[in-house]
Amino acid sequence: MINFENNPLLRKTVQFPLNIIGYCELLEEKRKYVIARQLLRSATSIGANSFEAQNPASKKDFINKIKIAAKELEETKYWLYLCKNSDNYPFDEKLESQINEIAKILYKILSTSLSNRDSL
Repeated sequence: MINFENNPLLRKTVQFPLNIIGYCELLEEKRKYVIARQLLRSATSIGANSFEAQNPASKKDFINKIKIAAKELEETKYWLYLCKNSDNYPFDEKLESQINEIAKILYKILSTSLSNRDSL
């Protein structure tokens, strides 16, 4: 069983999609179906790949899963950016703050993993 308490990335990549679910429900109430579905998929994928990285087959596999999580994070930032900058979409600043916190953690993990791999 994965320990959430000692892993800030996992804690945040569970809480963030839970908040995204509520936000996407609000988008769907406003009939913003396409963005809601895309945002939900990319936001939940960050956590799914972060979780999968906790049981890697190898260091290369770990790095690959973290890279995929980072790609999904960037896609999520894109959808949030569109919502924030569209006149007809509601926006929750808390989501932007959360995704930026996750990005700091994820990119630090990726940077450290890549440097450790290169020094072997």
